[in-house]
Amino acid sequence: MEEKNIQEEGSCCNCMDEKLEKELDEILEKYTNSKDNLIQILNEVQIKYGYIPQIAQRKISEYLGIPMAEIYGVITFYSRFTLKPKGKYAISVCLGTACFVKGSEKIMERLKQRLNISEGETTPDGKFSIDATRCVGACGIAPVFTVNGEVYGKATVKKLDEVLDSLQ
Repeated sequence: MEEKNIQEEGSCCNCMDEKLEKELDEILEKYTNSKDNLIQILNEVQIKYGYIPQIAQRKISEYLGIPMAEIYGVITFYSRFTLKPKGKYAISVCLGTACFVKGSEKIMERLKQRLNISEGETTPDGKFSIDATRCVGACGIAPVFTVNGEVYGKATVKKLDEVLDSLQ
């Protein structure tokens, strides 16, 4: 009986992999297999899943004839792409010069303290993730943080706490 349960769990994983592969095939079908399409494909995968899963990297590598190491290099070069899933609420704190001078470091420290995770991590429940960014183009309302792309300007630790309280 235990063997059957283990097999069923494996089957479930296979179903998920098959679903993912089918979805990836649908994305890839939109593009020619030219290396020039790599960024657009990665962008579409990032939008769909919130990150670039390893299975997607493999499929893209096979489709475009590009080594996985090169794909990994592109993903890690551009801050837009990530290899890890983000939380339901992806929070970024700007640590660019204008924001940093106006106290964004205190906001980042409070965020890490409240969520008990570090930059680049996601809470165990998958609800929140934290990232640092260098500029969101809102220097006039520095310091800023974002939640799923929504900008909160003239940010304070108190404002951060209020936003976190409203999301929990």
